[in-house]
Amino acid sequence: MNKTAVHEPLVRVIKRDTISLKKKLLIRACAIIFALIIDAVFIYFVTGLNPLGVYQAMIRGTFSTKMRFSWAMRDLASLLLIGIALAPAFRMHFWNIGAEGQVLMGALATAAVMIYYGGRVPSWMLYSAMLAASIFAGALWGFIPAWFKAHFNTNETLFTLMMNYVAIQLVSCSVTIWRGQASSLGKLNVKTKAGWFPSIWGQRYTINLIVVAILTVAMYCYLRYSKHGYEISVVGESENTARYAGINVKHVIIRTMILSGALAGLTGFLIVGGRDQAISTGTAGGNGFTAIIVAWLAKFNTFIMALISFLLIFLEKGAAEIASTYNLNDFASDIIAGIILFCILGSEFFIHYQAVFRGHADKEVC
Repeated sequence: MNKTAVHEPLVRVIKRDTISLKKKLLIRACAIIFALIIDAVFIYFVTGLNPLGVYQAMIRGTFSTKMRFSWAMRDLASLLLIGIALAPAFRMHFWNIGAEGQVLMGALATAAVMIYYGGRVPSWMLYSAMLAASIFAGALWGFIPAWFKAHFNTNETLFTLMMNYVAIQLVSCSVTIWRGQASSLGKLNVKTKAGWFPSIWGQRYTINLIVVAILTVAMYCYLRYSKHGYEISVVGESENTARYAGINVKHVIIRTMILSGALAGLTGFLIVGGRDQAISTGTAGGNGFTAIIVAWLAKFNTFIMALISFLLIFLEKGAAEIASTYNLNDFASDIIAGIILFCILGSEFFIHYQAVFRGHADKEVC
């Protein structure tokens, strides 16, 4: 008898070598169905509601009216653009957790230009200055941790995370100065509307959607087909291999994080000028952290990011609609949406790993 076979576990987990796109989609579909079943049990036994009615309310949160769908697209634009900003850094295995702060710095720079130059210079010059200031501010907030990482090998996760708090305090201080004795800063340049994006199809944030659509395609091509994208991929796989291939690793790290920060700063510009026309510590709305899920699940494919971003926005709007329709507290409605998200995240395990029975390495359990 083979002694090693006796000690082999009944079920073991091994890493998959490859998996087809069809099987990936099937696993994710099963995860969503499983989540809906768990949600149905929770809804029926905890809240006493009809699960089908609750699911209908979730759908109404996004699709019941053209306006609601438009608002969902507005929020999707911000989340997706931050995900696009994180994609090059994450592909390089530079864990940029500072997108929240980079967005805030871009928004702060945009608001400063609107306040100090709104109505004093021609519109084209004002918009150009807002754009340049936001990109520069975001790029600077990306450059600082990248420089320390490249030269002193600092921990980029902690560095970028802490810079979020610095950005929050800078925004809080600036807003306090600008509002003076008022209770809040409110909308910027309400009378002149200087710096407000022009309305297209009845909405000021239409420009946001156009910009994000263009950048979705551009970033996909940049990472997949450009020389810079290739260098980012090589550095992410192995810095030693990159150095052996003649790639300047320090230069790639700094360049990539400047790009990442600049795009996050651009998001701040689009939020202040096109969506809110206001600035506060909550301008980024936590999307800097949510976009980490978007970038990770999509494996840096910007087209898949668009689908995942829409799913997250759909869950957010659906949870709000459930709370409103059935007079539930936010915690109950968030649990319903959270279960779906948790199962989708969990499905990634079965995409990358498989379980096999003892003595049947060629037969999958899942």
